[in-house]
Amino acid sequence: MKLLIAFSLLIFLIVFQEQISCFSLSIPASLGYYQDGHFVIGGLFSLRVTARDSRIKFGFNDAMNIPEAVFNLTKNYQHLLAMVFGIEKINKDPNILFNMSLGFYLFNVDFFETKAMESSMALLSGESPPIPNYSCRPEKTDKLVAVIGGISTGISTQISRVLSLYNIPQISYAPFDPSLGTRVQLHSPYQFPVHTVALYQGIIQLLLYFTWVWVGLVVPDDMRGELFIKEITEEMNHHGICVAFAKKGPVFPSGGGVGWHQLIVSLILTRVVIAFGDTHDFLMLVPLIICCATFGNIWITTSDWYTTTLPFKKNQLYTYLDGALSFLVQEDEILGFKDFQRRVQPRKYPHDIFIQHVWSSLFECAHFYEHGVRKLSQCEQNGSLITQSLNGWDMNTSPLSYKVHAAVYAIAQALHEELSRSANGDSFYKGGLQALLPWKLHPFLQRGQVGRNINEKNVVNQELSATKINIFNYQSLQSGTKAQVKVGEFVFGSHSVQHFSLNNKLINLGEHHNQIAFSVCNRSCLLGFKRTQVDGNTFCCYDCVPCPDGEVTNETDLDQCFKCPEDQYANKLRDQCLPKIISFLSHEDTLGAVLVSMAISLSAFSAMILGLFICYRDTPIVRANNRNLSYVLLVSLILCFFCSLIFIGQPRTVTCILRQMIFGVVFSIAVSAILAKTFIVVVAFKAIKPGSTLHMWMVTRLSNAIVCCGSIIQVCICAIWLGTYPPFPDIDMQSEYEQIILLCNEGSTLAFYCVLGYLGFLASLSLLIAFLARRLPDTFNEAKTITFSMMVFCSVWISFIPTYLSSTGKTMVAVEIFSILASSAGLLGFMFLPKCYVILLRSGGHTRKKFFKLIL
Repeated sequence: MKLLIAFSLLIFLIVFQEQISCFSLSIPASLGYYQDGHFVIGGLFSLRVTARDSRIKFGFNDAMNIPEAVFNLTKNYQHLLAMVFGIEKINKDPNILFNMSLGFYLFNVDFFETKAMESSMALLSGESPPIPNYSCRPEKTDKLVAVIGGISTGISTQISRVLSLYNIPQISYAPFDPSLGTRVQLHSPYQFPVHTVALYQGIIQLLLYFTWVWVGLVVPDDMRGELFIKEITEEMNHHGICVAFAKKGPVFPSGGGVGWHQLIVSLILTRVVIAFGDTHDFLMLVPLIICCATFGNIWITTSDWYTTTLPFKKNQLYTYLDGALSFLVQEDEILGFKDFQRRVQPRKYPHDIFIQHVWSSLFECAHFYEHGVRKLSQCEQNGSLITQSLNGWDMNTSPLSYKVHAAVYAIAQALHEELSRSANGDSFYKGGLQALLPWKLHPFLQRGQVGRNINEKNVVNQELSATKINIFNYQSLQSGTKAQVKVGEFVFGSHSVQHFSLNNKLINLGEHHNQIAFSVCNRSCLLGFKRTQVDGNTFCCYDCVPCPDGEVTNETDLDQCFKCPEDQYANKLRDQCLPKIISFLSHEDTLGAVLVSMAISLSAFSAMILGLFICYRDTPIVRANNRNLSYVLLVSLILCFFCSLIFIGQPRTVTCILRQMIFGVVFSIAVSAILAKTFIVVVAFKAIKPGSTLHMWMVTRLSNAIVCCGSIIQVCICAIWLGTYPPFPDIDMQSEYEQIILLCNEGSTLAFYCVLGYLGFLASLSLLIAFLARRLPDTFNEAKTITFSMMVFCSVWISFIPTYLSSTGKTMVAVEIFSILASSAGLLGFMFLPKCYVILLRSGGHTRKKFFKLIL
C-alpha cells in the first residue's frame, strides 16, 4: 500500500512539474508573433544578421564604421508580411476553409541554425523557450498543421530534423537544393520549382552578349554550390566560355594568408565574377567587395543583394556594387499586396514585435523607452513603406516573398482538400471540429497541384514550362540615389532560349568602365592570325600565330585558317582572298614587244642576206659549198625567227600545237642543212678530186639526202607526239602567288625532249665533223664558221634546259623564245656575215655599187 502511494505521488509530482514548467514559460514575453486561429501555420524567418554569426567574418570593422553588432535586413521583413497577407486573405474567403480561420506563429531565427532548431521546438511546445518533447497546450487545442521556413538549406535542414520527427509538413522557401532530401532521415521539406537551367542560359547569353569569356565563380560551400560549378562549367564550355577560378565560401579569409593572396590575384586577373546564391550567402562577400572595389570587377549575381542595412549607411553598399548585374526570376505580382504594404504601420499590428525594429531602421527616428519597453516616436508611427527608396524597401514582390505567399495557399488548399474529405466522411463533431492531424496534409502537398485560390493554381515541386528572368543593373540615378534599374529580360522555355534582350542605353557598368568591360584570358586574335592552344591552360588561353602562306582568317579568334580558292590568293595581312591576275606573255607586255621586235628585225635581216645571195649567186663565194643549201638554210632561219612569234600571245589549242611542231621541224631543216654543208666540205676535199662530174653529182645528191633525211626523222617524231599526247592549253595556279598563268602544256614531256635531243644530235654531229675538217685548205672552206656556229648553237640549247626548268610563267616562254632567237642569230651571224663581208667589201667597187643599187 505504501508503495502504491509513493508511486502515485511521483506521478503527481511529474505532472505538477510539467504544469509548473508550462505555467512558468507563459509568464515571459513571447519571442514570436502569434495570432490564433482554427489552424496555425508556423513561420521561421531570418530578419537580422549579427556579429555572433560564425559564418560572417567582418574583418574590417573600423574601416566600415560598424556601429553595433546587430543589423536589420529590412527587406526580409516582406517575407513575413507576405505570410500575414496571405492568411488574412484566406480568412476573408469562407469558401476555402469552410468558415474556419488560419492563425500563425512567426519566429525570427536570424541566420543561426541552432536558433532555427530551437524555434521549431517552440512551435511544437507552444511556448518559448521550449521543453523538448513536451507540449504546453491541451491535446485538443494543438492547432499547428504546417511550417514555412527557412531561408537557407542549412536552416531548412535543422527545421526539418525536428518537424519530421512528428511528421509535420514543412515548405521551404530557400533556393532549391537537391541534397536537402538526403540530409533529413525522415520526411524532407517541400521545395519550390528550380530555375537553374533557365538561370544558366541567361548568364551564358549575357556573357556572350558582352563577349565575357573569362569569368570567376563564387558559390556557397554546400551542395548547391558544387552543383552550380559543375553544371554551369559544362554549359560554358559548350559556348566557349572559361572559368578562371571557382571559390566556395567563406570567400573572405579573416586571417589573410595564402588563400587571401590567391583570391586577390584571381580578382585582379578576372574582371567579371559570378556570385551564385541568395542574400544570406552573400553576407560574407561584403568585406571582399569593399576591399577589392578598386580592381573594377563586375559582379553578376543570381539574386537581389539587399544587404544595404548591414553595417553601412544608406546607399553606401550600392556605391561599391555600382555596375553589378543581377538576375531575378520574375514572379507574378501578388494581387493587393502593394496596397497591403502601404497600409502596414506599427499601430495597426501592435502584437508584431518585429515591426518595431524594421521601422526604427527604415525611418531612422529617435526612440525612447518607457518602463523598460521600447517605444517608437511619432514620425515612425505615421511612416509608410511606400516612402522608402528602392534600396531600403521595394514595394514589388520579391521572389522569396512570392514563395512564402504561395506556400500559405499551398497549405490552405491542402487543408481545403482534407476538410472536404473529412466532411464527406462525417468526421465533424456536432460541437466542433475534430483536431486535424498535420500528416494528413502530405498526400495533398505531394501532388504538387495547389491553388492560390479556388481558381488560380500554383506549382510546388513541379517543373515550369517557361521562365522569365529580369536583368537588373545596380547604378547611380540622376537624382543621386542608388537603385536597381531593369536593363533586360530573358525568357527560357521548352528547353531553349525563347527571348533575350538588353537595353545598352540603360546599362552602366560603373565608374571603372566607361565602355563595355573586357574580360578574356587573352586579347582577341586579329584577322590573319589563328589561335593555338597553350599547354596546361584552358581553351580560353591561347597564343596568336600568323596564318601560313595562302591561308587567311576573315574573323577574329578562329582556331583554324582556311585556304583561299585556287583562283584567289591571300593578301599580305592574310585577312582576305584577292582574285589572281591572269598572266601570259602578250604582245602588249614590254618583254613581249621586245621579243617581237627582235624576231621581226632578225627575220628581215635574214631576208636581206637571202636577197644578197640571190643577187650574187654566180660569185664563187656563193657558189661554194652548194648555194642551194645556203638558200635552204637562210629560208629556214627566217622561219625560225618567225616561229618565235607563235609563242607570244594567249595560248590556244592551235598555237600550242603549232609552236613546238614548227619549231622542231624548221630547226631540224636548218641544222640538217648545216650538216649537209659539213659533209660537202669533207667530200669535196677528201673523197673526190675537184672539178669532176662525179664530184658535182655526189655533192648535190648527198646534200639533198642529208637535208631530207634529217627533216623527215624530226617530222616523224612530231607526228608521233601529235598522235599520242599533243600539247594543249593549260592553267598554272600554283607557280605564281598572285597570278594565274595561261600556258601550253607540252603534253608528252618525253616527246618534247626527244625533239630537242634530236636537234642536239644533229648539231653535235655537225660540230664534230666541222671540227675535224677545220684544217682543210682555207679557200671557201666553211668548216671554221660551222664550228663556231655549232658551238654557239649547242651552248644556247644546253643552257636552255636548266633555265627553262627553273622558270615559270612568262619567263619560261621568254626563255624558249630567246633561245630560238639566240641560236638562230648565232647560225646567221657565223655562217653568213663573213660571206656578206667578202661580197660587199672585198669584191671591188662594181659589186658594192650593184648591191646598193639593188637596195635602193
